[in-house]
Amino acid sequence: MTDDGQAVPDAPRDPEEVGVGPWPGGPDAWPDDPRYDPDLLAHGDRRNVVDAYRYWTVEAVVADLDTRRHPVHVAIENWAHDLNIGSVVRTANAFNVAGVHVVGRRRWNRRGAMVTDRYLHVHHHPDVGDLLAWAATAGEGGTALPVLGIDNVPGSVPIEGYPLPRACVLLLGQESTGLTPAAQAGAEAVLHITQHGSTRSINAGAAGAIAMHAWALRHAGPGPV
Repeated sequence: MTDDGQAVPDAPRDPEEVGVGPWPGGPDAWPDDPRYDPDLLAHGDRRNVVDAYRYWTVEAVVADLDTRRHPVHVAIENWAHDLNIGSVVRTANAFNVAGVHVVGRRRWNRRGAMVTDRYLHVHHHPDVGDLLAWAATAGEGGTALPVLGIDNVPGSVPIEGYPLPRACVLLLGQESTGLTPAAQAGAEAVLHITQHGSTRSINAGAAGAIAMHAWALRHAGPGPV
């Protein structure tokens, strides 16, 4: 069922393939709706999207997501082509964040994103200073967005129970080295995820997912039906 009440028919599903096949009934049965992509209707939609967006164009999906983006941004430092960035982007799409910010090298490995970056607003900042300058006026009415680092460094505080602001930037460090000193110094606070085992740190992609979920528990409410 689409958001305007139109039923999406049970298109053929091949158990060996992702998604759905061509729209049943051929072109004469296609919906008269500009959001639908004729090529997907004709050949099937094998994308990793929820059923409500089956057969929609990428532009239509982005436009719909833009009407309900959450006011949280996710940033990650990228000084050595961190392979976790793709995973962070995919999770950011799942939480429908306002934007993803890559700090450092512009190029990043998109394989882990599974093309979810097409449905997000991805920004680049050459360094942490540029990210902080953007955040200083990126809030509603030109106000500042708080930047919160996520890393288990000395002086960090537990994310559990921390009053995460509704509008903010969650800044993640790189897998090997964590947040740079410049990022730690520029953050309003640095939060860590409480651990109970022997490993020193959590994978950066997993840490990003936990941080976004912690924000969602406080601010997102129930997801769309």
